[in-house]
Amino acid sequence: MSTNNYNWIDDNEPEQGEYDFDLFVIGGGSGGLACSKEAAILGKKVGVCDFVVPSPQGTKWGLGGTCVNVGCIPKKLYHQGALIGETLHDAKIYGWQLPDNIQHNWQQLCGVVQDHIGSLNWAYKTELRSKTVQYFNSYAVFIDAHTIELTDIKKNKQQIRSRRFVIATGGRPKYPDIPGAREFGITSDDIFSLSNAPGKTLVVGASYVALECAGFLKGLGFDVSVMARSILLRGFDQQIAEMIGNYMQRIGIKFIKPAIPSKIEKQSDSKLVASWQDESTKQIVSETFDTILFAIGRDAETTKIGLDKAGVQVDNVTGKIPTIHERTNVPHIYAIGDILLAKPELTPVAIQAGRFLARRLYSNSRLPMDYINVPTAVFTPIEYGACGYSEEDAIKQFGEQNIDVYHSYYKPLEWKVCEHRPNNVCYTKIIVNKLDNQRVIGFHLLGPNAGEITQGFAVAIKAGATYEIFSNTIGIHPTTAEEVTDLSVTKSSGKSAEKAGC
Repeated sequence: MSTNNYNWIDDNEPEQGEYDFDLFVIGGGSGGLACSKEAAILGKKVGVCDFVVPSPQGTKWGLGGTCVNVGCIPKKLYHQGALIGETLHDAKIYGWQLPDNIQHNWQQLCGVVQDHIGSLNWAYKTELRSKTVQYFNSYAVFIDAHTIELTDIKKNKQQIRSRRFVIATGGRPKYPDIPGAREFGITSDDIFSLSNAPGKTLVVGASYVALECAGFLKGLGFDVSVMARSILLRGFDQQIAEMIGNYMQRIGIKFIKPAIPSKIEKQSDSKLVASWQDESTKQIVSETFDTILFAIGRDAETTKIGLDKAGVQVDNVTGKIPTIHERTNVPHIYAIGDILLAKPELTPVAIQAGRFLARRLYSNSRLPMDYINVPTAVFTPIEYGACGYSEEDAIKQFGEQNIDVYHSYYKPLEWKVCEHRPNNVCYTKIIVNKLDNQRVIGFHLLGPNAGEITQGFAVAIKAGATYEIFSNTIGIHPTTAEEVTDLSVTKSSGKSAEKAGC
């Protein structure tokens, strides 16, 4: 929508009134904390509450939300642990004399990761205090459009009134509606703090969370299977998704698809029996595992916070909140992060949206959040970085005849001396709009350090870079990133995208 005549500030009510706070943020994740601190910096009286309801397995954590405690941070550290293990296979080729039977210690990695998370929890509390943001370790429920009731762990209650609210409650992992799922299964809420090694693991789901968890578990030495109903990485570029699946199979991760789990049972020896229906044959199949991890998506945490009492509209299917520039249908109630309808569920998106919102409310900014050119990375065993449109979405948006795809396979120099490292598994492509001076509208890279590489190119895409600018940029040799500046073969040409030489 046009923002020229948009009323950015809900000014239908006076700023002063019988309020305890100018702004109260419900949710202490990355987005909620960013918004609350920014508003406090701008001179407003701000409160924020956060309360973690334990997972079905009893896991709970401190301030900071999903990313810090059970998401991006521990995931990346476990992924790094797996990468180090993989690098040990290369080390001998590079001259390092290592014993053959190197073992991984799950408890040590878990302890290091949890200690780091604990330090972040403490730092967030300290930072809120330094910014004069009042923190409540309590669960919030709306009483009316300007009032919430807070309940702490001891069931003590208090009511808070605020001029404005920001809802930033995020989401929690879904469980399938099958016998034994909640009783015996775990999710990403639990995997990073398991006291004992997970052993033989079944990961149910085809999301990026599912594939990332399966990847680092395999890299740490466990027997891993992935059960998927249909395609992998729905919503991502499907050519890349298929290549990721192929690579994971190549390194020994088993895929069970198409399949749907039907029940989980626990044996007397504490092992778990998973049963599922093979969607191809319609037969019921069973197998025994030590751990079953569900990663089938997330539910928005909106159903138990009294949004109906506040008059906030919620999508009936997803439980997410429709907004215009983060504003709900109630003018003084806003929402950010994973609970927004049809917006990316990514930590940096929530952080930026929270900061931008605070600046619009209290600093005369008119800068809206850009939800299109959002860079992201998937930390599967072979990493994937992307920014802008997938090839499928670009075709839908601009028409197949109006786009071109420049692409190339490549093999990192570091891999070329390692015979066990495969050819033609690393890949990059850029998608351009032929009607807009070949402006780059999609960037995709599959290979080592994909996230680090994508971040830099995302700046160029945000600035409107064209194919000519990409190809006229001198690459840094020898690096993986230089492959992006050397793309010359288009899919429409029909020429091979495989590459020889250095």
